[in-house]
Order: sequence, then C-alpha cells, then structure tokens
Amino acid sequence: MSTRVNEHPTVKAFRAKPVAPVVSAPLDADWLRKLCLEAGADDVGFVEADRVSLGEERGRIQRAFPRTRSLISFVVRMNRDNVRSPARSVANNEFHHAGDEVNEVARSITAALERSGIRALNPPMGFPMEADRWGTDRIWEVAHKPVAVAAGLGRMGIHRNVIHPRFGNFILLGTVLLGAEISEYAQELDYNPCLECKLCVAACPVGAISADGAFNFSACYTHNYREFMSGFIDWVETISESRTRLDYRRRVNDPESISMWQSLSFGSNYKAAYCMAVCPAGEDVIGEYLNSKKEFADEVMRPLQAKIEPVYVVSGSDAEAHVRKRYPHKTVRHVHNRIRTLNVMAFLRGLPVAFQRQAAEDLDAVYHFTFTGTESTEATVTIRAGTIKVETGRIGTANLHVVADSRTWLKFLAKEKNLLWALLTRKIRLRGDPRWLLKFSRCFPS
Repeated sequence: MSTRVNEHPTVKAFRAKPVAPVVSAPLDADWLRKLCLEAGADDVGFVEADRVSLGEERGRIQRAFPRTRSLISFVVRMNRDNVRSPARSVANNEFHHAGDEVNEVARSITAALERSGIRALNPPMGFPMEADRWGTDRIWEVAHKPVAVAAGLGRMGIHRNVIHPRFGNFILLGTVLLGAEISEYAQELDYNPCLECKLCVAACPVGAISADGAFNFSACYTHNYREFMSGFIDWVETISESRTRLDYRRRVNDPESISMWQSLSFGSNYKAAYCMAVCPAGEDVIGEYLNSKKEFADEVMRPLQAKIEPVYVVSGSDAEAHVRKRYPHKTVRHVHNRIRTLNVMAFLRGLPVAFQRQAAEDLDAVYHFTFTGTESTEATVTIRAGTIKVETGRIGTANLHVVADSRTWLKFLAKEKNLLWALLTRKIRLRGDPRWLLKFSRCFPS
C-alpha cells in the first residue's frame, strides 16, 4: 500500500481502533434465535445453505449472496379477522402492513448481525422485485416458502400457502442470508398442519384449487393479482387501444380505474386471498372450527362466497366456466393474459403454468416443437387426460410437429405476427393436421 494511502485519515483512524472481538463460529443458535425474536419475528428457524431439500433454490441463493452459509427463516403473524374481512380495504391494509413489518424485521436482524461483524443480506419479502428479468426469468431473488418449510416453520397446504403449526396460514415469511454457519439447524415438520378440509377449494372464486390437490396458477394470478404485473400491462394496453375516453369507459368502468389508481398510489390490491381467510389450520386458529364447523363456515366462508364483485378471467378459461357455474351473482370481467415470453425456454417452462386442464380433458395428443434461429431447441409436449408433460427432445410419434423460427414464434404468441403470414413465409411450418394446433391453443387461452 502506498505511503499516501497509509497517511489517509480514514486508514489511520481504522488502524487506531481496538480489534473487535471475534464472534465465535459457528454462531450460537440460541443467541441468534433471541436476536431474531427481539427484532420482531414471531417464530424463527435456521437452515444450512446446502440443504438438499432446497433444490435449485440453492443456486439462486448463492447468486444473490455468494457468502451464504446459512439461512434464517422467520414468520410475522397477521391479524386473522382483518384477512377474513370481505372488505378488500381491510384485508389489503393488513397484508401491506404485515409485509412492511417483515421487511423491517429482516433489516433489523441484518443490521444487528452487521454490527457484530457478521455478513448478512435480507432480500425483500415481496416487492420491489428484479423487474428487468420480467418475461425471461423469475423476478424474485429468494423463494421464501421452501426455505420456511426446510426451517420447520410449516408445510404447504393444498392452497399453496405455508401453514405454521401454531399460527396457521395467517403469516408472512421473511429470509435472511447469513455468511456464517450456525450451531444447530431446524428440520422439517414431521406432519402437515393442513387439515384438507377443502374450505379453500369452496371459497376460491376462480376455482384455482381443486379437491384433488391440482392448482390452476393462471386462474389465481389473473384474478387475485389483477393489479399487479401482467394485469397492469393489460390495463395500460387497454388505454392505448381505446379510441376515445368513452371507448375506455366501455372497456374499464370507473370503480376499476379508481382501484388501479389506489394500487398505484398506495400498494397493489389483492382481489381475493380467500383461501387464506377460510383456512382453519393451526393450533391458535382451529378452535372455532372444531367448536362448530357450520358456524365457522357461516361466519368466515359464506360472506366471501356471497360477495358481489367483479371476477377477472381470461375468456375460454377454466376459471370463467367455474365462475359462471358456481357464482352467477359475481360479474365476469374478461381480461387478457399479457405475460409475454421473451425466449423459447420461458415459453416451454410456462406451458404447465398456463395449462387449463378442464379445457383439455378430452384431448389426447403429442406435439413436437423444433425451434431454429437465435434459439435452437427441441421439445415434446404431451397432453392427455387433463394433464400436460413437457420434455426436452422429440419423443414418440407426434400428432403435430411445429417447426418455427424462434423469434417469429415468440412474436406470434405476442400477437405481433400473423400465423398465416408466418406459414406463407415458412417461418413457421406445420407437419400434420393444422387442427391439432387449434386444439393445442384451446388449452392455453390468453
């Protein structure tokens, strides 16, 4: 180091400081747990970074914070009756305040660790996210649910929420990535707090949760997250497509415009989360349900079912059929799915997520895809008995083989290129009866 740097006031002040005491390694689990609880966590668990059950999440964790050796997972309780309220203002206020609390707790833990000379990083509970990855990769740094499950803080219910053994699903999750090992790690619960009572199945306005455990992600995403990412894009494009203010009013009514303003100014509003509201699992929650299942359903679930409200669905989707059959008093609002995939691999990964199994229940077909140009890959998509399977490579005999220039295919999906033009220019070629492509598209309404 040069003499000039050695004489710098900051360097001299640093070297004049007494040597800070070294925190013993691994960190004492009891000390760390106390630190987390004093920061405001309601429960906490620790997981080693190389836990096998974390799967591919391990690579993402290391990308977010390469020093990670352990993970702190914690929960913050929400007020149950707020979440259960049919008034979205009450429920959403609870979600937002609890989310802010999670971020404050995580930041406090990280700050306390830093003051003790321990490196740590706390990714956000939810927002903000890595928006530049939209359409190409996952936009959140760390998935809190698998970490919480590994830390013994709960198990996933059929509604896809983590259920804490005591607090039930009335929790929000936080994670801190820690650059140190811990003296003792938690293990997963040896049972699932989920009662499989199916109240979440009955309460969901779009039928996203099936009694057999299947989950329709796109139905949930389209309605509950209407004023989040792709719903916002759809709203913006609706504005741009409207010829006049009267045309806009025909497409979007005043309450919807006001709701979008509220989401932009205050925080994105969830349209449902009824699955959480009606869940009776958890030692602190289950009493009301056990005392009288009928009274519990009458007080908690039926007001949500009876609520007169718009339900946002994609035309031709399983969700639309569910609303029209189960909730004729609710208003069906047709919207577009504006999730545009920016690469072929994202398209293939997204197929099971967008798949509508009721629309596909009578389809038995195998599709081969060969993509050329900027992205070269082959895949097989099998749709059979209301299920979908996506595999790498061409497997078996196909009913239809689609050969497509990758860029053209993505523009076709985004409705930026006409299929007839693509066929005439041979940018997309179909080997087999074209009607199989129409049957394929029926399974993925947008």
